[in-house]
Amino acid sequence: MNLPDEPVYLPFEAGPFRMAMGLIARTPDDLVTIDTNYPAEMAERRMLLDTSRHEVFGAEPGSAAAGAELLDRLADLLPRRFPDGFTRDGRMLHNRLTGETWDLATPALDPLEIAGRLVQEDFCLLRLSPEGPILTAAVLCFPSRWRLHDKLGHPLAAIHGPVPIYAERLARPVDRLIATLREGKLVERLNWSVTDDPALSQPVGKHFRRTHNPDITAANAGETLFLRVERQTLGLLPNSGAVVFGIRVHVYPIARIAAVPEVAARLADALRALPEEMRAYKSLPPFESALLAYLDAQSPNAKG
Repeated sequence: MNLPDEPVYLPFEAGPFRMAMGLIARTPDDLVTIDTNYPAEMAERRMLLDTSRHEVFGAEPGSAAAGAELLDRLADLLPRRFPDGFTRDGRMLHNRLTGETWDLATPALDPLEIAGRLVQEDFCLLRLSPEGPILTAAVLCFPSRWRLHDKLGHPLAAIHGPVPIYAERLARPVDRLIATLREGKLVERLNWSVTDDPALSQPVGKHFRRTHNPDITAANAGETLFLRVERQTLGLLPNSGAVVFGIRVHVYPIARIAAVPEVAARLADALRALPEEMRAYKSLPPFESALLAYLDAQSPNAKG
């Protein structure tokens, strides 16, 4: 299978800061993506699930049916959408990209874990409740600075408690959206941050108090800082009534993003528009001045 290049997502916008969901309608087959990073990312996912399963996988009682339904969906989707990479022979799903074969009738592992071993996405399963959607299970190999078992079993609004402005602006709309998802629909949104760590797996490290990192300068910010984008999807699993929340992480060196002057200027504008509490939440203060100086030097109006 000739794997396509990794897509480049640039979800930041110039202009005033807006706290919004930014939803895009997709088809159910857009639940997963596969690109040239597949071999390396799947090797890392297998390593994490083999050596640190207690940290990257969790399932509450009663979530098994939703995990099995998600695996059934992938077993149907992958051979149709990526026939050169996946084939199905009755109960057997063959992954030609890794050489693995999975028995769907008598799976050797938890079905949700198998789902996490098939594709580059992480998956969280949500159960509707009077308290709002509750995180009941997940395979989370590449978290963006949060630990699965700190959040498992909690309502979505509580999980997002540390996010500035979320409770006031997004908690109710997000809960309402999830409660009204219908079969055959999928929505996508993009979330972004800038980090000094390119690792995909980042369970810790956010919200530190340092105000300056002298190792990151305007001269080296392009190589030492990275744009981290999460492609997030939400879709209904109709048989179990659960909602699947898919997360695919993309990491790009800032130098790659800023190679287009207009993009560099747009990112700088978006960073400057962030409220102070959001800049702190995104851990920008240690390198913000160096990053902005670098981006300004790349922008269309830079002198030189």
